[in-house]
Amino acid sequence: MSALDDAVGKTSTTSAELVFDVEGMTCGSCAARVQRVLGKEDGVVDARVNYATGMAHVDVGPDVAEDSLHESVSRIGYELVPHRDAAARRREQEDEETRWRRRLVIGIPIAALFGVMMALGLSGGEMPGWFENGVAPLLATVTVFGIGWPFLREAARRARALTTNMDTLIAIGTVSAWAFSLAQWLGGRTPRYWDAPVFIVVFLVAGRYAEARAKSRAGDALQSLLELGAKEARRLDPETGEETGMVDVLELELDDHIRVRPGETIPVDGEVVAGSTAVDESMLTGESAPVEKTVGDPVTGATINAGGAITVAVKAVGGRSKLAQMAALVQRAQDSKGEAQRLADRVSAVFVPIVIVIALVTAAIWLLVSGDVAEAVTAAVSVLIIACPCALGLATPMAMMVGTGRAAQLGIVVKGIEALEQTRRVDTVVFDKTGTLTEGRMSVVAVHGDDDVLAKVAAVEQDSEHPIGAAIVEAAEQVDQSAEVTDFTAHAGRGVSATVDGQTVYVGTRRLLAEEDLTVAEEFEQLAAKAESTGATVVFAGWDGRCTGVISVADTVKSSAVGVVDALRDMGVDVAMITGDNQRTARSIADDLRITTVLAEVLPEDKQAEVERLQGQGLTVAMVGDGVNDAPALAQADLGIAMGTGTDVAIEASDLTLMAGRLQSVPTAMRLAAGTERTIRQNLAWAFGYNTLAIPVAALGLLTPAVAGAAMAFSSVSVVLNSLRLRRFGQVEARGADDQMEVAR
Repeated sequence: MSALDDAVGKTSTTSAELVFDVEGMTCGSCAARVQRVLGKEDGVVDARVNYATGMAHVDVGPDVAEDSLHESVSRIGYELVPHRDAAARRREQEDEETRWRRRLVIGIPIAALFGVMMALGLSGGEMPGWFENGVAPLLATVTVFGIGWPFLREAARRARALTTNMDTLIAIGTVSAWAFSLAQWLGGRTPRYWDAPVFIVVFLVAGRYAEARAKSRAGDALQSLLELGAKEARRLDPETGEETGMVDVLELELDDHIRVRPGETIPVDGEVVAGSTAVDESMLTGESAPVEKTVGDPVTGATINAGGAITVAVKAVGGRSKLAQMAALVQRAQDSKGEAQRLADRVSAVFVPIVIVIALVTAAIWLLVSGDVAEAVTAAVSVLIIACPCALGLATPMAMMVGTGRAAQLGIVVKGIEALEQTRRVDTVVFDKTGTLTEGRMSVVAVHGDDDVLAKVAAVEQDSEHPIGAAIVEAAEQVDQSAEVTDFTAHAGRGVSATVDGQTVYVGTRRLLAEEDLTVAEEFEQLAAKAESTGATVVFAGWDGRCTGVISVADTVKSSAVGVVDALRDMGVDVAMITGDNQRTARSIADDLRITTVLAEVLPEDKQAEVERLQGQGLTVAMVGDGVNDAPALAQADLGIAMGTGTDVAIEASDLTLMAGRLQSVPTAMRLAAGTERTIRQNLAWAFGYNTLAIPVAALGLLTPAVAGAAMAFSSVSVVLNSLRLRRFGQVEARGADDQMEVAR
């Protein structure tokens, strides 16, 4: 069994994997709670719950009944339901996004109206009576019990299950402020705090809408990956060998024969039984040069037939194909991050019960000491208002909004707080070679021999679909169209030949020239050996019985790569390179970049394993890549960074995406992500610190509800102002990073 099979999950006689959708989760702490409960069930080997995808993967022994899992999760207020197909889940997630968007569209004008009225009051003007005594209580009621109904409903569900989460905090704060204001209004007294629950609800609805939008796109990486494969295949009649027409790949059976024409996507994993070709396997291995295939060689689904027509015997279909297994690797790596939670959610499990107890104790003590019900209620409400999680609710989304907005201006997409939490801990960056540190395409780097060698070789290769041939044609800039090219012949695995203006020209390997009795001078042998020692591919050309030249073709290093590596090293980060290329090619590139740690000849499944191995050594690893073959490693890494010029799969599996594909953005992205995460922590520290200090003051009766409301507003403003500092990032930081890399170059 291959390492890929093992990574995806081995079949076992003693365990099986159950997959469920989890309903009722509203935050990262919900996923952790469900995972913890499932993990404690007898017979459960492992449980992984992913809040982003809403899925639970449970490895169970043979004696575990699904009903017991359903019951244990139901007791804490959530539900396990049978896993739905991708289309149904996508529709459901889009519906959830739409519902939050509608609530936000209604809430924004209400919050804006309250903001105008607050500004009027603060400027010394008199608030209109129609608003204060009619519109304000009506709109506040609509906001709390209409727009904010999902928070109240979820808080009630948590209460029935004797648990708490952020929704509990939101419900306590908003309902307390609303109820106190209602009592003041009905009694004809002031002050009132209608604005407090309105702003809390609208801000948090905006945050939930952003989360729902992100969740609705959570499965795009896997969907994009699976869509790479061909949907149909040309099946051959087993008796005659003739094509019987196009069939759905799912209808194919093991050992069926199919034909793959030049330029087509190979639809299944199989073995070549007739013909020869060159296959572009870059999506799988990252190797930029195509791989020659002949009878007996294996081919992989979703790779491209870049040469001649071949007949393939089917060896793997459906879930056993490498493409499907790679999709499973991405999902398992993403699931391993499911325990990452927002700090506010983790602390709320302790914070909420404490606030409730303090409010009740405050009311009881004031009743005993003063006997005044009004004073007791006022003190208790002051505690609840001062504890209202307005600043707490703003801490993360505000910093994310400003930080990701600034990142977008710099061409960097940050996907979520989990990425930010990891960025500041990164101590090792692993770069994929092909397409990341290098240009990702073959180009001519040297031509030696007769003056007309490049022109004649380009004439032979002008209609070639082979990447090496295309690179030679591109280097020639202009192929002599007047040259008469006839008798073009492909020599499987060795090269090509053609007659150019009556002269037979051979282009390919040493072996081809030897077979055609063309002598190779020692000078060319030495030039070829030197080029091959640097990892270049050497093309021999010859006519008239001798080798007339050698052309070196290679994937070249990006001009900015050296500066990027040096900049990261100056940040105290170790740099490594990983590639599917051979040791010689990899070492040559690494030497140019002054990278000492090189992982070469690494298969796609092993890229993920190498990242996992580094993590096992206690390192926090960032992976930078651009190809489908990098997707599992990007998902496994503590921080996945994708080049925006790469594949959709790599982008979707990553945490940060560099949209312009500028390698220089890697250190800039890490600095910005770390700065945003640092701002979030500062905001949360302020919000929790403010509550910790202010709640005792309110409990002692030293804060009236009015002062508590003002303090709560001040806390929120402080969080906003701290977050807005991120807008200045790049005016100094990014420019300094780019200047540093220019100096390094």
